[in-house]
Amino acid sequence: MKGLVGHVMAMESHRPYVAMLFIQFVYAGMALFSKAAIAKGMNPYVFVVYRQACASLALAPFAFFLERKKDAPLSYSTLCKIFLVSLCGLTLSLNLYYVAIGFTSATFAAATTNTIPAITFIMAVFLGMESIPMKHFHGIAKVLGSVVGVSGAMVFAFVKGPALKFMDWYPEIKKGISDSSVEQNSKGEWIKGSLMMLAANTAWSLWLILQGPIIKQYPAKLRLTTLQCFFSCIQSVVLAAVVERNPSSWKLAWDLNLLSIAYCGIVVTGITYWLQVWTIEKKGPVFTSMFTPLALIITAVFSAFLWKETLYWGSVGGAVLLVVGLYSVLWGKNREDGKSEILEQRQESKEEIVLECITHH
Repeated sequence: MKGLVGHVMAMESHRPYVAMLFIQFVYAGMALFSKAAIAKGMNPYVFVVYRQACASLALAPFAFFLERKKDAPLSYSTLCKIFLVSLCGLTLSLNLYYVAIGFTSATFAAATTNTIPAITFIMAVFLGMESIPMKHFHGIAKVLGSVVGVSGAMVFAFVKGPALKFMDWYPEIKKGISDSSVEQNSKGEWIKGSLMMLAANTAWSLWLILQGPIIKQYPAKLRLTTLQCFFSCIQSVVLAAVVERNPSSWKLAWDLNLLSIAYCGIVVTGITYWLQVWTIEKKGPVFTSMFTPLALIITAVFSAFLWKETLYWGSVGGAVLLVVGLYSVLWGKNREDGKSEILEQRQESKEEIVLECITHH
């Protein structure tokens, strides 16, 4: 009996790890499916419209049934704020991401997501939401981690160097189409796509920062996410209608494009959202963030087979800098949060002692 209980407990403790591995495979799949759809000719602006529509439809029933008893009045002012946050975050970020992935590669898209914690921290400092305690080691770690992470993204984007020998899967066509991302796009397009991808991550970081104030005003998280996806869909329709005038670009068939849209809308936005919330509740946000670099590794391996991409030593060096910078920021943030909790506990203890003294007197 004890052995059975121990086995069940062991399985329970491993669930967050399994969930996070699954999430990273999902994110890797998002980069691969997105690249496949855009490379096949899917208009990136139209892709965002269909993705957000699919996500809204997938989330709406859960938002209605699971949060119908939650008291969260929606004022006109709050609705306008949600609309604006959706515009500068989801709509801008996703449209930039899908246009950029057409100029770069799935591996680069997965790599640059590791810059989001560093960019978020830098923006939070400028907005006065984060402090830089340079007198403490964790403050230095956060600053250096941000610089190293962003530098790693630049190295990954612009420095190639010699190719990795053991990643040369197609030596017989090395001079032909061995690297689709280089062959299909000129150097200028790659640079443009890299800058657009970094801009997309910056917009996403701003969206993450703005979530805190919005959630305080409208605490129904699932309804909030559904509303933002819905507003983003409407905004993206307007943008796509202005940019893409060809009606044939809106046609869908039972092919890879439809599969990619359904995958990004339902699996990424729907299932992954809930799994992340559940994991954060179990293990905390730092634990969740620690698995982020796995998506890069998974994407790089699959891209080598599916897209015949050749990895370069410069890309490897940039990826290492990205991961080191990410963990440095997360470590510094974790240490800072731990010290804040200790100070709060000490303050509470002092208040209790004062109250006891007053009571006795």
